[in-house]
Amino acid sequence: MPETPGKKPSVLFVCVHNAGRSQMAAAWLTHLAGDRVEVRSAGSNPGTAVNPAAVEAMAEVGIDISAETPKILTVDAVKESDVCITMGCGDTCPVFPGKRYLDWKLDDPAGQGVEAVRPIRDEIKTLVEGLIAEIAPGKPEVTA
Repeated sequence: MPETPGKKPSVLFVCVHNAGRSQMAAAWLTHLAGDRVEVRSAGSNPGTAVNPAAVEAMAEVGIDISAETPKILTVDAVKESDVCITMGCGDTCPVFPGKRYLDWKLDDPAGQGVEAVRPIRDEIKTLVEGLIAEIAPGKPEVTA
């Protein structure tokens, strides 16, 4: 992935409704990478609210996504991101040269209870940890 020295990598998570998988992925990346990565999430047909089971599953691991809201996918969001990750939901991003596109095959938590969402949450964490190791390894640099 082409990187500009001194610029932190930017990741966009995309799912149709931006209410479950992409919200959990964005929260994990923000939680685990801190300020080392710029994080966005969006959907082509955003829902009205984040899936309550996703909110509950993330709260169980100490991450509060209750204030998040689904956002519309824009061309600018893709342009501004180094890595665009779809969540196995058949959604697509506009394609630009120099961007990296990934598709994580994940079960859809829509309409599921928290018991069904927990394994999806945990799988997303594992994928995010691998992504961090690749695009933002180590600790944040301290500038004086």
